[in-house]
Amino acid sequence: MEQRTIRPRIADVAREAGVSKTAVSFAFNSPDRLAPETAVRIRDVAEQLGYTPHPVARMLTQRQTLTIGVLTPQALSVIFSNPFFGAFSEGVAGAAEESGYGLHFISPLHGSLASAMSRATVDGVVAIGLSDDHPEVEQIRRAGVPIVLVDSTALPEHGSVEIDDVGGARAAAEHLIGLGHRDVLVIGVEPPAPSLAMDPDGVTSRRLRGYREAFAAVGVEIPDERVVVGPASIEGGIAALNGAWEDGVRPTAVLVMSDAMAIGAMRALRDLRLTIPGDVSVVGFDDIDLAPHVDPPLTTVHQPIRRKGAEAVRLLLAVVQRRDQANPEHLRLETRLIVRGSTGPVPGQRHEEVAGVHH
Repeated sequence: MEQRTIRPRIADVAREAGVSKTAVSFAFNSPDRLAPETAVRIRDVAEQLGYTPHPVARMLTQRQTLTIGVLTPQALSVIFSNPFFGAFSEGVAGAAEESGYGLHFISPLHGSLASAMSRATVDGVVAIGLSDDHPEVEQIRRAGVPIVLVDSTALPEHGSVEIDDVGGARAAAEHLIGLGHRDVLVIGVEPPAPSLAMDPDGVTSRRLRGYREAFAAVGVEIPDERVVVGPASIEGGIAALNGAWEDGVRPTAVLVMSDAMAIGAMRALRDLRLTIPGDVSVVGFDDIDLAPHVDPPLTTVHQPIRRKGAEAVRLLLAVVQRRDQANPEHLRLETRLIVRGSTGPVPGQRHEEVAGVHH
């Protein structure tokens, strides 16, 4: 019969070291509560016996999971189809691992974020793309779980990380204005769920404000019918451009609030046998890793995506580890326009003359 190895217990270490079980616990979880030589002696005895603290028991003792939650408004299959989120997650993961924390991605369970959140055991949450009045954000706040909001309306009592959305969008629009464009289509990111209204202070609203401010400065209005939205994915960009084209919209340029959607819009334009930028110029937003490698390379607004994720973790752990929310930080990171090959001067002919038959 196979002999089963008996795992050393905390009582065995206590007996061999001549101390209490509480002292053994302190040696591993709060060594500052013991004399240094006592803590060292207990850990030496534990090593000789082959004892290691049980991870779950240690977690309960410390009242920590050493896990950070990343709360997303859509299913992970949807979120990860956008390269932006992959880069953001890379920044989050790097900062978390450096501090000894794991990650738990929290997305809607059977269509419900509340259900998913109720099953998550985490020390704090990074919430991306959720408005301050979103039900799950409110649920986390009421539970007293530390939270940092990313790309959302900042709450005074919680840390936040955002970028200069208005300034970045304004720079993109001014670039097109300088090339002579006045007739544009805007493709924005739709709310994460049909039941949620567009956040008036959210990313989409801020970027639209930047576009409109730039065109208003030269006496041009961007009417609501020239603003369409879709999922933040390549497929979402294809559908948004095709939908606008079927409605008879013939812009000389397209301002897109997501690089993934911009790449999709470029695909749709090519399927319409239009050239970029010869017939239509396209400007994205994010500067994902793929942006310089598409054909033509995408003109876009650069934001520090990975740094955004890392800064969110830094702000969260400042609260988790100190439990001090008295002075939360609110970071606004800078953006800059990167001009590549997808933008050019207004074409010499109207699109109705160039490609009006392609629907």
